[in-house]
Amino acid sequence: MNTLIFRTFAPYLTSLMLLFSVFVLLRGHNEPGGGFIGGLIAVSAFAILGIAKGVESVRRSLRVHPISIAAFGLVLAAAAGLPSLASGTPFLTAHWLTIDLVGTKVDLSTPLVFDIGVYLVVLGSISAIFLALEDDGGA
Repeated sequence: MNTLIFRTFAPYLTSLMLLFSVFVLLRGHNEPGGGFIGGLIAVSAFAILGIAKGVESVRRSLRVHPISIAAFGLVLAAAAGLPSLASGTPFLTAHWLTIDLVGTKVDLSTPLVFDIGVYLVVLGSISAIFLALEDDGGA
């Protein structure tokens, strides 16, 4: 499926899917969940771009090696448990912080940090698998 229509609309579809993946990630920012599904949607977006434009286009879009993205996500997810250790509660116990940002109260939480880490782990690891399979398939 390498039609002109698909190659033309793939970047736009990829952008919309990446935006939707961030929406799914942030949907439940005070509760666990959303990071895994959002990461899968993001990987699907890059897979569509890879099918339409090739593996090099995906590598240029990611800008960083996928394994590095996964490693950073793993460190971020583990770091979400550090506030609970500092407060003497069990590891990965949720903590919330409310800040006043230009008159609007914004809730920041350790589940959000954990979900962002999971999002990056899924995005990095499955993108690395996808790119490796596409590289082998093209040889």
